[in-house]
Amino acid sequence: MATVRVLVVDDHPVVRDGVGTQLGRHRDIDVVGQAGDAAQAVVECGRERPDVVLLDLRLPDALAADVVPRLLAVSPGSRILLFTAFPEHAGVGPALAAGACGLVVKDASASALRNALVEVMQRGSYRSDLPRDADPGPVTPREYDVLRLVAAGHTNPEIGEQLGLSLNTVKTYLHNVMHKLGARNRAQVITNARAHGLL
Repeated sequence: MATVRVLVVDDHPVVRDGVGTQLGRHRDIDVVGQAGDAAQAVVECGRERPDVVLLDLRLPDALAADVVPRLLAVSPGSRILLFTAFPEHAGVGPALAAGACGLVVKDASASALRNALVEVMQRGSYRSDLPRDADPGPVTPREYDVLRLVAAGHTNPEIGEQLGLSLNTVKTYLHNVMHKLGARNRAQVITNARAHGLL
């Protein structure tokens, strides 16, 4: 069987090192690189062209939904597997929609992680860890799309253009998010979203 070449992307060195050590025990897995943020991940992905990118849902400089297209742009053949402790996180849906192939939870065993990497390379997807009847979380995936663009500094018209939504629809989504997170303005909704682990 062919060796699966893996790039591990996580902002915690202990997680990267631990995953690398665990995966190193499997002969059919080769960890070809590590990255601690989105910018480094894009560079490493373009250089190594890994079979699979194990991608943390939240990085210091970007969210997975925004990183996935950048990784695929530099390495179209790579499969991207989300790696998170929170499979019910509102960011999962947008990241999958952006091109990620599946999700594996961070408390998975080394053998389960290895099997997920092999499966996503062979089949093109891995779905067993996706929540089926999970609580959708404090915001919906579409509200999360609006939220992350607000956090990136975009205006409502810009958000509408990017997401293909009318200005009124953007305002409605933003109003809903602000209400759910107890925020009165854009700055506060970003602060509260970070406190809830959404950004």
